[in-house]
Amino acid sequence: MPEGATLAAAREQSGDAPWWKGATIYQIYPRSFLDTNGDGIGDLPGVIDGLAHIASLGVDAIWLSPFFTSPMDDYGYDVADYCDVDPMFGTLDDFDRLVARAHELGLKVIIDQVYSHTSYEHDWFKQSRVNRTNPKADWYVWANPKADGSPPNNWQSVFGGPSWAWDARRQQYYFHNFLREQPQLNVHNPEVQDALIAAAKFWLDRGVDGFRLDAINFSMHDRQLRDNPPSNMPMEKVTRPFDLQRHVYNMSQPEVPAFLERIRALLDTYEGVFTVAEIGGPDPIGEMKAFTEGDKRLNSAYNFDFLYAEKLVPSAVQKSLNQWHGGADEGWPSWAFSNHDAPRAVSRWAKPEDRKQAADALLLLLLGFRGNAFIYQGEELGLPQAHVPFEHLKDPEAIANWPRTLGRDGARTPIPWTSGADNSGFSTGEPWLPVDPAHDALSVEAQDKDPASSLNVTRSLMALRQSLPVLRLGDMAFLDAPEGVIAFERRWGNHTLLCVLNCSDSSVQYMPPDRNAYRIVADETGAVNGFVAVPEHIAGWSGYWAVPTDEDNRGTE
Repeated sequence: MPEGATLAAAREQSGDAPWWKGATIYQIYPRSFLDTNGDGIGDLPGVIDGLAHIASLGVDAIWLSPFFTSPMDDYGYDVADYCDVDPMFGTLDDFDRLVARAHELGLKVIIDQVYSHTSYEHDWFKQSRVNRTNPKADWYVWANPKADGSPPNNWQSVFGGPSWAWDARRQQYYFHNFLREQPQLNVHNPEVQDALIAAAKFWLDRGVDGFRLDAINFSMHDRQLRDNPPSNMPMEKVTRPFDLQRHVYNMSQPEVPAFLERIRALLDTYEGVFTVAEIGGPDPIGEMKAFTEGDKRLNSAYNFDFLYAEKLVPSAVQKSLNQWHGGADEGWPSWAFSNHDAPRAVSRWAKPEDRKQAADALLLLLLGFRGNAFIYQGEELGLPQAHVPFEHLKDPEAIANWPRTLGRDGARTPIPWTSGADNSGFSTGEPWLPVDPAHDALSVEAQDKDPASSLNVTRSLMALRQSLPVLRLGDMAFLDAPEGVIAFERRWGNHTLLCVLNCSDSSVQYMPPDRNAYRIVADETGAVNGFVAVPEHIAGWSGYWAVPTDEDNRGTE
């Protein structure tokens, strides 16, 4: 059977649901995926070479983190040209070949769009800063100093320090939510919106299937430039000045949804385009709902509920998932346990000796959720957070706030492809970040040959999710369970699936109301810890998917 055919069959079984609903999406951080030219930096030809590996997992799509022209002050999230590939990653021809090969393998292609800010090296900013009267003078957020020369207000940047930088040419401050090298676009300006929408069209015309909108709730500011109120956060929890404010005015403005409707109007002229918003902040659910409401805005959104959580707590899982009730105009949630911005979940939540078992169990849980599942590169290998010595750090946020934050580099180290090879097969040159020696034994090559490896557990669980519409599309209801156990049912039509996970490190007694009425999905394949029947006791970091004994195993009738 051709690769991708099983995905097509599963989508047909799901009826009229769009391809992205219930999809599993594999995030690629190109710098660290695979280097083909020996410069120590992953590239688009490396992504092409690795697509067969990704397709073997059974995912629906890939999400490519930024590969655009950039000075790399924030490693690609500081865009200097929205419509070109940075030479370190390859060329537009390479990108076109990547899209073509992904589509051959049945994989959709999603790319980042960064609409909050650009690089200070973008031509738009170079022109904007020349004077106060040029055609792009109002394309960024500029403001006069106070009478004493201090910044216009008290806003603090995410990466530390004030959100305002002085520019001598205009004798004004410009606003930056992140690095001073990332000036804030004035997305209130319709001309800026037009330019960003034109950039999206450029990539749609090259065949991309969707966009992740980076930090989209940072895209608009309060035009009165009012001061943010204090957060009153206890100092022992503060990692940077940003934490000391409630971000009422520097972000999350009510005009954002109207801009999203303009984006959606373009996307609806293409077939089957998917959009997902990244929403940060302490209480993101309101914006997630607003940005995905109805059929004129985005399809989906995710937040940092799990990405920054120090522990996996069943009550917190239930709270997050229960915020999505499935109402008539409600969008569709997406979930991620790990990504390029957060320490790997298996290291945050499990002891070192439990990490293999926990990696498999966490995938069972994530794939059991109602919504889309984002899998970050290396998650299928069970990679723990890498150790990166201070002298090798590249992440500007980690360097600025050391040692109060773990930073992002430990989740961005190169993927190990071949155990024992130079740099674990990632590159023949010196990698931009060091390969963690602890990752070498967890390489793709080593795990591919081991039936019990995290890689092959991932493939098995992915295949089950693809074959069970109840997992892709079903409703979700939590069950009462003892401490440390997450238990819920998924329902779709006449079909039911039970998901149970013990996220503690010790055995817990738990049985569904009628244990004999359930059987493990596909025998032991739908379980982590080799269960062949629904158990009375669940070992630490173990779980299962089960269906009623009188129900068709596939849930496709």
